Amino acid sequence: MNRFAPFVFLTLAALAVVAPFCAEPPQALAQPAPPSLYHRLGGYDALAAVTDDFIGRLAGDPQLHRFFTGLSVDSQKKLRQHVVDFLCSATGGPCVYTGRDMKTAHTGLGITEDDWNTSVKHLVATLDKFKVPEKEKNEVLGAISGLKGEIVGR
Repeated sequence: MNRFAPFVFLTLAALAVVAPFCAEPPQALAQPAPPSLYHRLGGYDALAAVTDDFIGRLAGDPQLHRFFTGLSVDSQKKLRQHVVDFLCSATGGPCVYTGRDMKTAHTGLGITEDDWNTSVKHLVATLDKFKVPEKEKNEVLGAISGLKGEIVGR
């Protein structure tokens, strides 16, 4: 036996006795993360329902109808899925948005400030229809407002 063995054993024994009093229990260190906006909004199915209502409002609006005219059924489905995936990803959900960036996707559409304001009114009406709480509604609107420069006037 080597001459350091007793020292190693004593050190390990001391650590075994002292460690439980020094270490924080794992649950005390790990604070549970607050629920994401995605979860607070109700998850995927809720976002899909909001998207369907919102797109329906936009497509039915005489001012905004031009953005939906001529879309094939496949293009309509693709647009809807991109909006669902974008919202899901942007709110902290598990989806991956694979569409183009907002600037590229909206370039050439000629979206005006008035179009933007009308769209926001429709989004608010949709969120109100689904009784989205004020806090979450403001978070959604805050996130969307950050995209305005990439969408209007392209």
